Amino acid sequence: MAAASSLFLASPVATAPSARARFTPTAPSPARQSMRLRQPSTLVAAAVQAEHQPAVAAVPKPPALPFRVGHGFDLHRLEPDLPLIIGGINIPHDRGCDAHSDGDVLLHCVVDAILGALGLPDIGQIFPDSDPRWKGADSSVFMREAVKLMHEAGYELGNLDATLILQKPKISPFKETIRSNLCDLLGADPSVVNLKAKTHEKVDSLGENRSIAAHTVVLLMRK
Repeated sequence: MAAASSLFLASPVATAPSARARFTPTAPSPARQSMRLRQPSTLVAAAVQAEHQPAVAAVPKPPALPFRVGHGFDLHRLEPDLPLIIGGINIPHDRGCDAHSDGDVLLHCVVDAILGALGLPDIGQIFPDSDPRWKGADSSVFMREAVKLMHEAGYELGNLDATLILQKPKISPFKETIRSNLCDLLGADPSVVNLKAKTHEKVDSLGENRSIAAHTVVLLMRK
C-alpha cells in the first residue's frame, strides 16, 4: 500500500456534483487543500493506475471515543476445484470460495469489523468486485489497509473474537496456524485474538458444504 493517507474508492454518489462540495470546506486542512489542487477526475484516474491503492472519496475522521466496537460478517459460496483460503492459509479441500478476490471469508469479515468500528464504508465499497484490480487479490492487501486506517484514526486493537461456520473440512488442525497469521496481519499479541469454528449441523447451504461464513467482533481502544 502507498505510504500516503489511505484513499477510498469513490461510489457514484461520491462523484456526483452535489458530493463534490465536500472537497471545499470553509476551513480546509492542509491535506484537503492539496486535494483541491487537482480536479476529482484526475484524482480518480491516478488512483485507478495504482497497483494496490483504493480510489478517492472524502471520509471524515471518526470521533475520538475511548473505545469503539465493530462487527463483521461474510459468506461465500463453495465451488469445486477452487482453493479454500481461510485467514491467509490454503486449506486442503475439494471445494473453494467463489469470489472476485481470493474469497478469504475470515479476513473479509475481520476487515469489515475494523471498518465498522471506525464508522467507515464496508469492504465492498472500498474494494468493489466491479474493479478488475481486485480480481484474485490476496485479502492480506485489504487487511493491511484496514489496520492502517485503524492506526491513522488513533486506535489499536483491544481484542478480536472470530467464529468460522462451515461443515467441512475440520478446521482444528489448522486453527493455530490461521490464528498466528491473523495476529501477524493485525500486529497483535495472540492473547487478544480468538478464533472458533462451528459446523452448521447439516442445515441449509452452510451445513450442506455449499458455503462458508464467518462472524467477527472487534474492540478498538484509543491509543
